[in-house]
Amino acid sequence: MARVQYPNPKFFRAKDDIDWKKQGENLKEVMGIFGGMLKQVDWKAFAKKTADDFKADGERARGEFKDFMALDNAEKWDRVVNGERSLGRLYRKGAMATVRREWRGVKDTAYDFYEWARLWGMLLMTFSKDLIPAMNSALWYRWMISYFCCHGFMDKNILGLRGSNLRMSHELTYQIFRYVAENLVLLSKADRKNGNSTALNKMMITFDEMTMGQIMAGFPDLCGIPHQLLPMFLVSEIDQLVCIPYIDAVESYGLPSDTCPVPSSECGALVINALPDMGSGFISSSMPCDGSTMASSYFSRRFPNIPVFHLCFPVRYMDEETVQMGADDIKACIKFIEEQTGAKWSWDAYFTCMKRFNQETDLELQKWEINKSARPQLIGPSYELFRKWNYEMDGGIDPRVLPSMQKVNRMLMKAYENGETAWPERKMKYRALVWSCPAHYYANFSNWLANCWGIDVLVEMESLNYTKHLETEDKEEALRDLARLYERMVMRRHTNGGYQNVVDECWRQCEAWNAKLVIMYQNVACKNMATVQGLLDEQGRQRGYDLIWVEHDLMDPRTVSRRTMRDKVNEYMRTVMRAEPVDPSLVEFEDEVCM
Repeated sequence: MARVQYPNPKFFRAKDDIDWKKQGENLKEVMGIFGGMLKQVDWKAFAKKTADDFKADGERARGEFKDFMALDNAEKWDRVVNGERSLGRLYRKGAMATVRREWRGVKDTAYDFYEWARLWGMLLMTFSKDLIPAMNSALWYRWMISYFCCHGFMDKNILGLRGSNLRMSHELTYQIFRYVAENLVLLSKADRKNGNSTALNKMMITFDEMTMGQIMAGFPDLCGIPHQLLPMFLVSEIDQLVCIPYIDAVESYGLPSDTCPVPSSECGALVINALPDMGSGFISSSMPCDGSTMASSYFSRRFPNIPVFHLCFPVRYMDEETVQMGADDIKACIKFIEEQTGAKWSWDAYFTCMKRFNQETDLELQKWEINKSARPQLIGPSYELFRKWNYEMDGGIDPRVLPSMQKVNRMLMKAYENGETAWPERKMKYRALVWSCPAHYYANFSNWLANCWGIDVLVEMESLNYTKHLETEDKEEALRDLARLYERMVMRRHTNGGYQNVVDECWRQCEAWNAKLVIMYQNVACKNMATVQGLLDEQGRQRGYDLIWVEHDLMDPRTVSRRTMRDKVNEYMRTVMRAEPVDPSLVEFEDEVCM
């Protein structure tokens, strides 16, 4: 049997039809904006800040050298071999980026640089498949520039990691960014404002970022891309400032400022034409809330040339009587895709992918069992982000992901058998869960919790989704299983599933993971979760759990800054837990730069 290439090479070979006159007009406009910005720059202040930064770097380097020389020989050897421990010195006052990369010891630093180079190599090779539209995208969309910061994002997510956890996190991060790079190229090729590939658009279906990708497994000749995921949803985890112009744009049209920033950002991006025009059809879902549903109507108004199918499932997914309704909706969606593209649904392709997805589910459950034990192994933002991406966007479709997950699990089991821990032993102090949706502008918050206070986040609420094996033989039952999966998609599984799936489920998971500490994220704009806040607080006290409420505004760091989020934990740990920080240098630093 011939090996199937993924992604399909014909997607990249599809002919572009770039309107160079339109590109020239856009370039002229962009250069005008740049010119205006340069005229407004206070060059004296810029020169002074640059000089101050150089001076600060010099003082920092001299201070680090002095501190190292003050150590005795044993401590010096430990620093060289095992790396630094005062990670707060990596942050410059007021800046979002660290001043340098972390020294992890000889062995782990060498490995870290190898992965750094491997990621760069993958990015360069991927974008070379059709470089011109990808480069032009940087002139059409401000969010494209933020992807240049992906290495910095990777560094923040692995801060403080050593050994097996470092290697596993790098492997998972690589899988996510390969998906991102390939889809950015295809997005740029298909965009009617840019690559304008008619051939690719005939093969492309887009869908809402909350709509799971598994339905595309039955269409191996089609390209499925989450429309808002790359321009808005995922990039907001890399760059905390990227969504602010979109939120301001839609609020200037009259949208209330207490709307969830996810639909606000989506609608704002559509208002200022910051999303690509691509594909033969768009699939939306009922999504987590009414605000998200609003984004579908904005999409239809911005792109009237693209037909929309609303894939809406009943919210009461515990009631099996609703499943057939969902299966019928999926059938209608498959018919919609066939009508828009001329492609035909393939049960063989679908079953092949879902068998792979079932294997990936088993590997995920194995990770859970290890993290439930006394020696959890895989902890940190990279694992959390990979689980959500693999569950919702990949879903067994990419055959390269399964071998990578198998590799990670082999490392996981070997580390467990060797008695390793996810963090150095001195950092293992508290077992914790994260409940409710985390802040996009602070994706590495769990990393800070572990490094500063020794709080090990064993699992996130959004990782605890559907784990039943999907049917891979009976076609009718397979559609019903797919409906069950979609009914429990990210966010819907808990925040829309009713009281028992968000309150009772929290205590069930605390018991299962042996976690007495819960990081209760409180999205200040989420009306769903706000209704049960008092119940969670009251029942948590009754059951003897420690709940740290951490407010955030999901994608708008101006409402609640990253520093304010840390302050809530610092205050609780000092006053309630009477604890001392593992790394005092991380208790207080400034990184809340906003517009």
